[in-house]
Amino acid sequence: MGFILDPLYWIVSGVMVVIHRALSPVFGEASGVTWSLSIVGLVILIRTLLIPLFVKQIKSQRALTALSPEMKKIQQKYKDDRQKQSEELMKLYKEHKTNPMASCFPILAQAPIFFALFTVLNGIGKNPPQARGTLTTELAAQAAKAEFFGAPISQTFLGSSNVTVKIVTVLLIALMSITTFTTQRQLMVKGMPKLDASNNMMLQQQKIMLYLFPVIFAVSGVNFPIGVLIYWSTTNLWTWGQQFYVIKRNPTPGSPAWEELQAKKAKKSGTETPNENPTGGVATEEPKPTGQREQPKKKKKKRK
Repeated sequence: MGFILDPLYWIVSGVMVVIHRALSPVFGEASGVTWSLSIVGLVILIRTLLIPLFVKQIKSQRALTALSPEMKKIQQKYKDDRQKQSEELMKLYKEHKTNPMASCFPILAQAPIFFALFTVLNGIGKNPPQARGTLTTELAAQAAKAEFFGAPISQTFLGSSNVTVKIVTVLLIALMSITTFTTQRQLMVKGMPKLDASNNMMLQQQKIMLYLFPVIFAVSGVNFPIGVLIYWSTTNLWTWGQQFYVIKRNPTPGSPAWEELQAKKAKKSGTETPNENPTGGVATEEPKPTGQREQPKKKKKKRK
Protein backbone atom coordinates (compact mmCIF):
# COMPACT_ATOMS: atom_id res chain seq x y z
CA MET A 1 0.00 0.00 0.00
CA GLY A 2 3.01 2.26 0.25
CA PHE A 3 2.97 3.20 -3.45
CA ILE A 4 -0.64 4.46 -2.97
CA LEU A 5 -0.37 6.06 0.46
CA ASP A 6 3.04 7.76 0.10
CA PRO A 7 1.84 10.17 -2.64
CA LEU A 8 -1.35 10.76 -0.62
CA TYR A 9 0.75 11.83 2.39
CA TRP A 10 2.17 14.60 0.24
CA ILE A 11 -1.22 15.56 -1.20
CA VAL A 12 -3.07 15.57 2.15
CA SER A 13 -0.33 17.39 4.02
CA GLY A 14 0.20 19.75 1.05
CA VAL A 15 -3.46 20.84 1.02
CA MET A 16 -3.39 21.40 4.77
CA VAL A 17 -0.17 23.44 4.56
CA VAL A 18 -1.51 25.62 1.73
CA ILE A 19 -4.76 26.37 3.60
CA HIS A 20 -2.76 26.91 6.81
CA ARG A 21 -0.55 29.51 5.11
CA ALA A 22 -3.60 31.27 3.63
CA LEU A 23 -5.33 31.51 7.04
CA SER A 24 -2.25 32.30 9.16
CA PRO A 25 -2.40 36.09 8.56
CA VAL A 26 -6.05 36.06 9.76
CA PHE A 27 -6.04 33.77 12.82
CA GLY A 28 -2.34 33.32 13.56
CA GLU A 29 0.16 30.71 12.42
CA ALA A 30 -0.05 28.54 15.57
CA SER A 31 -3.77 29.04 16.17
CA GLY A 32 -6.01 26.01 16.63
CA VAL A 33 -8.60 27.76 14.46
CA THR A 34 -6.11 27.88 11.60
CA TRP A 35 -5.26 24.17 11.83
CA SER A 36 -8.89 23.11 12.39
CA LEU A 37 -10.05 25.09 9.36
CA SER A 38 -7.21 23.54 7.37
CA ILE A 39 -8.75 20.13 8.06
CA VAL A 40 -12.25 21.40 7.23
CA GLY A 41 -10.93 22.90 3.99
CA LEU A 42 -9.39 19.54 3.12
CA VAL A 43 -12.82 17.91 3.55
CA ILE A 44 -14.53 20.48 1.31
CA LEU A 45 -11.94 20.01 -1.43
CA ILE A 46 -12.10 16.20 -1.32
CA ARG A 47 -15.90 16.03 -1.27
CA THR A 48 -16.16 18.54 -4.12
CA LEU A 49 -13.88 16.34 -6.23
CA LEU A 50 -15.99 13.29 -5.32
CA ILE A 51 -19.31 14.82 -6.49
CA PRO A 52 -19.23 12.93 -9.86
CA LEU A 53 -18.78 9.65 -7.96
CA PHE A 54 -21.63 10.62 -5.64
CA VAL A 55 -23.91 11.13 -8.65
CA LYS A 56 -22.98 7.66 -9.93
CA GLN A 57 -23.68 6.24 -6.48
CA ILE A 58 -27.18 7.77 -6.43
CA LYS A 59 -27.97 6.40 -9.90
CA SER A 60 -26.72 2.95 -8.93
CA GLN A 61 -28.72 2.89 -5.70
CA ARG A 62 -31.90 3.88 -7.54
CA ALA A 63 -31.35 1.24 -10.22
CA LEU A 64 -30.76 -1.47 -7.62
CA THR A 65 -33.83 -0.41 -5.65
CA ALA A 66 -35.96 -0.64 -8.79
CA LEU A 67 -34.48 -4.06 -9.63
CA SER A 68 -34.92 -5.45 -6.12
CA PRO A 69 -38.15 -7.39 -6.90
CA GLU A 70 -36.51 -8.97 -9.97
CA MET A 71 -33.43 -9.87 -7.93
CA LYS A 72 -35.66 -11.50 -5.33
CA LYS A 73 -37.37 -13.61 -8.00
CA ILE A 74 -34.04 -14.80 -9.39
CA GLN A 75 -32.79 -15.71 -5.94
CA GLN A 76 -35.93 -17.71 -5.20
CA LYS A 77 -35.93 -19.40 -8.62
CA TYR A 78 -32.29 -20.50 -8.42
CA LYS A 79 -31.94 -20.85 -4.65
CA ASP A 80 -30.43 -24.33 -5.08
CA ASP A 81 -28.01 -23.32 -7.83
CA ARG A 82 -25.71 -20.51 -6.69
CA GLN A 83 -23.75 -20.41 -9.93
CA LYS A 84 -26.84 -20.02 -12.09
CA GLN A 85 -28.17 -17.44 -9.62
CA SER A 86 -24.99 -15.37 -9.95
CA GLU A 87 -25.08 -15.63 -13.75
CA GLU A 88 -28.69 -14.45 -13.91
CA LEU A 89 -28.03 -11.57 -11.50
CA MET A 90 -25.00 -10.44 -13.52
CA LYS A 91 -27.12 -10.64 -16.68
CA LEU A 92 -29.77 -8.49 -14.98
CA TYR A 93 -27.15 -5.91 -13.91
CA LYS A 94 -25.66 -5.82 -17.40
CA GLU A 95 -29.06 -5.45 -19.03
CA HIS A 96 -29.92 -2.44 -16.88
CA LYS A 97 -26.36 -1.06 -16.88
CA THR A 98 -25.88 -1.05 -13.13
CA ASN A 99 -23.50 -2.60 -10.61
CA PRO A 100 -23.84 -3.14 -6.84
CA MET A 101 -20.25 -1.99 -6.36
CA ALA A 102 -20.99 1.45 -7.84
CA SER A 103 -22.74 2.49 -4.62
CA CYS A 104 -19.50 1.83 -2.71
CA PHE A 105 -17.22 3.93 -4.95
CA PRO A 106 -17.33 7.15 -2.87
CA ILE A 107 -16.52 5.21 0.32
CA LEU A 108 -13.71 3.28 -1.39
CA ALA A 109 -12.35 6.49 -2.92
CA GLN A 110 -12.25 8.16 0.50
CA ALA A 111 -10.62 5.22 2.30
CA PRO A 112 -7.00 5.83 1.14
CA ILE A 113 -7.37 9.55 1.83
CA PHE A 114 -8.73 8.82 5.29
CA PHE A 115 -5.84 6.46 6.09
CA ALA A 116 -3.32 9.01 4.78
CA LEU A 117 -4.87 11.76 6.91
CA PHE A 118 -5.00 9.46 9.93
CA THR A 119 -1.27 8.69 9.49
CA VAL A 120 -0.36 12.37 9.10
CA LEU A 121 -2.38 13.48 12.15
CA ASN A 122 -1.31 10.43 14.15
CA GLY A 123 2.31 11.36 13.42
CA ILE A 124 1.65 14.82 14.82
CA GLY A 125 0.56 13.19 18.08
CA LYS A 126 3.81 11.26 18.48
CA ASN A 127 6.51 12.35 20.90
CA PRO A 128 8.42 13.94 19.22
CA PRO A 129 5.97 14.80 16.40
CA GLN A 130 6.71 13.02 13.11
CA ALA A 131 6.77 14.93 9.84
CA ARG A 132 4.94 13.49 6.81
CA GLY A 133 4.93 14.73 3.22
CA THR A 134 5.13 18.52 3.04
CA LEU A 135 4.50 18.82 6.77
CA THR A 136 7.90 19.77 8.20
CA THR A 137 9.04 18.88 11.72
CA GLU A 138 8.49 22.49 12.79
CA LEU A 139 4.93 22.55 11.41
CA ALA A 140 4.19 19.13 12.92
CA ALA A 141 5.26 20.36 16.37
CA GLN A 142 3.18 23.51 15.91
CA ALA A 143 0.11 21.51 14.84
CA ALA A 144 0.51 19.16 17.82
CA LYS A 145 0.06 22.10 20.18
CA ALA A 146 -2.86 23.65 18.25
CA GLU A 147 -6.10 23.40 20.21
CA PHE A 148 -9.71 22.77 19.27
CA PHE A 149 -11.93 24.18 22.04
CA GLY A 150 -9.00 23.85 24.45
CA ALA A 151 -8.00 20.29 23.41
CA PRO A 152 -4.87 19.60 21.31
CA ILE A 153 -5.91 18.18 17.91
CA SER A 154 -3.22 15.51 18.19
CA GLN A 155 -4.74 13.90 21.32
CA THR A 156 -7.08 10.89 21.55
CA PHE A 157 -9.67 9.87 24.14
CA LEU A 158 -7.69 6.82 25.30
CA GLY A 159 -4.29 8.47 24.99
CA SER A 160 -4.95 11.45 27.24
CA SER A 161 -5.94 12.00 30.85
CA ASN A 162 -6.92 15.60 30.15
CA VAL A 163 -10.61 16.15 31.00
CA THR A 164 -11.02 18.74 28.23
CA VAL A 165 -9.67 16.27 25.65
CA LYS A 166 -12.11 13.61 26.82
CA ILE A 167 -15.10 15.99 26.70
CA VAL A 168 -14.21 17.26 23.21
CA THR A 169 -13.62 13.75 21.85
CA VAL A 170 -16.89 12.46 23.31
CA LEU A 171 -18.81 15.37 21.76
CA LEU A 172 -17.17 14.83 18.37
CA ILE A 173 -17.80 11.07 18.51
CA ALA A 174 -21.43 11.76 19.41
CA LEU A 175 -21.67 14.17 16.46
CA MET A 176 -20.19 11.53 14.15
CA SER A 177 -22.67 8.89 15.32
CA ILE A 178 -25.73 11.17 15.24
CA THR A 179 -24.99 12.53 11.76
CA THR A 180 -24.40 8.98 10.48
CA PHE A 181 -27.73 7.82 11.93
CA THR A 182 -29.75 10.82 10.70
CA THR A 183 -28.20 10.63 7.22
CA GLN A 184 -29.12 6.96 6.89
CA ARG A 185 -32.60 7.48 8.35
CA GLN A 186 -33.20 10.43 6.03
CA LEU A 187 -32.48 8.13 3.09
CA MET A 188 -34.80 5.40 4.37
CA VAL A 189 -37.74 7.63 5.34
CA LYS A 190 -37.69 10.12 2.45
CA GLY A 191 -35.44 8.76 -0.27
CA MET A 192 -36.52 5.15 -0.85
CA PRO A 193 -39.57 3.91 -2.78
CA LYS A 194 -42.43 2.42 -0.79
CA LEU A 195 -41.82 -1.30 -1.25
CA ASP A 196 -42.73 -4.32 0.81
CA ALA A 197 -39.86 -4.94 3.23
CA SER A 198 -40.04 -8.70 2.65
CA ASN A 199 -39.40 -8.16 -1.08
CA ASN A 200 -36.75 -5.50 -0.79
CA MET A 201 -33.19 -6.56 0.02
CA MET A 202 -31.94 -2.98 -0.19
CA LEU A 203 -34.32 -1.93 2.59
CA GLN A 204 -33.09 -4.73 4.82
CA GLN A 205 -29.47 -3.67 4.22
CA GLN A 206 -30.34 -0.05 4.94
CA LYS A 207 -31.89 -1.03 8.27
CA ILE A 208 -28.71 -2.89 9.27
CA MET A 209 -26.52 0.07 8.29
CA LEU A 210 -28.83 2.47 10.17
CA TYR A 211 -27.81 1.00 13.53
CA LEU A 212 -24.46 -0.64 12.72
CA PHE A 213 -22.49 2.34 11.41
CA PRO A 214 -23.15 4.66 14.41
CA VAL A 215 -21.99 1.89 16.73
CA ILE A 216 -18.80 1.39 14.67
CA PHE A 217 -18.03 5.11 14.84
CA ALA A 218 -18.70 5.24 18.58
CA VAL A 219 -16.44 2.27 19.32
CA SER A 220 -13.56 3.15 16.98
CA GLY A 221 -13.68 6.91 17.63
CA VAL A 222 -11.91 6.64 20.99
CA ASN A 223 -8.71 5.77 19.10
CA PHE A 224 -8.88 8.69 16.65
CA PRO A 225 -6.95 11.95 17.19
CA ILE A 226 -9.19 15.00 17.51
CA GLY A 227 -7.97 16.17 14.09
CA VAL A 228 -9.33 12.99 12.50
CA LEU A 229 -12.62 13.38 14.41
CA ILE A 230 -12.92 16.92 13.02
CA TYR A 231 -12.33 15.57 9.51
CA TRP A 232 -14.88 12.75 9.86
CA SER A 233 -17.55 14.91 11.56
CA THR A 234 -17.24 17.51 8.79
CA THR A 235 -17.48 14.74 6.17
CA ASN A 236 -20.68 13.43 7.78
CA LEU A 237 -22.23 16.90 7.86
CA TRP A 238 -21.35 17.39 4.19
CA THR A 239 -22.90 14.00 3.33
CA TRP A 240 -26.09 14.86 5.23
CA GLY A 241 -26.44 18.22 3.46
CA GLN A 242 -25.62 16.78 0.05
CA GLN A 243 -28.14 13.98 0.46
CA PHE A 244 -30.80 16.38 1.79
CA TYR A 245 -30.40 18.50 -1.35
CA VAL A 246 -30.62 15.50 -3.70
CA ILE A 247 -33.68 14.05 -1.94
CA LYS A 248 -35.43 17.43 -1.98
CA ARG A 249 -34.54 18.47 -5.54
CA ASN A 250 -34.14 15.17 -7.37
CA PRO A 251 -35.84 12.43 -5.33
CA THR A 252 -36.06 8.76 -6.26
CA PRO A 253 -39.27 8.02 -8.25
CA GLY A 254 -41.85 6.39 -6.01
CA SER A 255 -40.30 7.67 -2.77
CA PRO A 256 -42.21 9.86 -0.25
CA ALA A 257 -39.99 12.81 -1.22
CA TRP A 258 -40.87 12.23 -4.90
CA GLU A 259 -44.59 12.22 -4.09
CA GLU A 260 -44.24 15.45 -2.11
CA LEU A 261 -42.36 17.08 -4.99
CA GLN A 262 -45.00 16.00 -7.52
CA ALA A 263 -47.73 17.40 -5.27
CA LYS A 264 -45.90 20.74 -5.01
CA LYS A 265 -45.39 20.90 -8.77
CA ALA A 266 -49.07 20.12 -9.36
CA LYS A 267 -50.12 22.81 -6.90
CA LYS A 268 -47.77 25.34 -8.46
CA SER A 269 -49.01 24.65 -11.99
CA GLY A 270 -52.63 24.79 -10.86
CA THR A 271 -53.49 21.18 -11.63
CA GLU A 272 -54.84 20.19 -8.23
CA THR A 273 -57.70 17.78 -7.90
CA PRO A 274 -60.69 19.49 -9.60
CA ASN A 275 -63.08 19.19 -6.65
CA GLU A 276 -60.65 20.63 -4.12
CA ASN A 277 -60.10 24.29 -3.38
CA PRO A 278 -56.92 25.81 -1.81
CA THR A 279 -58.52 25.96 1.63
CA GLY A 280 -59.14 22.24 1.71
CA GLY A 281 -62.93 22.48 1.27
CA VAL A 282 -64.96 20.99 -1.54
CA ALA A 283 -65.94 23.34 -4.34
CA THR A 284 -69.46 22.90 -5.60
CA GLU A 285 -69.05 24.86 -8.82
CA GLU A 286 -66.40 26.22 -11.14
CA PRO A 287 -64.70 29.36 -9.78
CA LYS A 288 -65.55 32.49 -11.78
CA PRO A 289 -62.79 34.72 -13.18
CA THR A 290 -62.10 37.81 -11.13
CA GLY A 291 -63.45 41.08 -12.42
CA GLN A 292 -66.49 39.54 -14.06
CA ARG A 293 -69.99 39.84 -12.65
CA GLU A 294 -72.46 37.04 -12.76
CA GLN A 295 -74.88 37.69 -15.60
CA PRO A 296 -78.58 37.40 -14.61
CA LYS A 297 -80.49 34.70 -16.38
CA LYS A 298 -82.99 35.99 -18.92
CA LYS A 299 -86.55 34.78 -18.57
CA LYS A 300 -88.03 33.24 -21.65
CA LYS A 301 -91.25 34.84 -22.84
CA LYS A 302 -94.16 32.52 -23.20
CA ARG A 303 -95.74 32.49 -26.64
CA LYS A 304 -99.43 33.11 -26.79
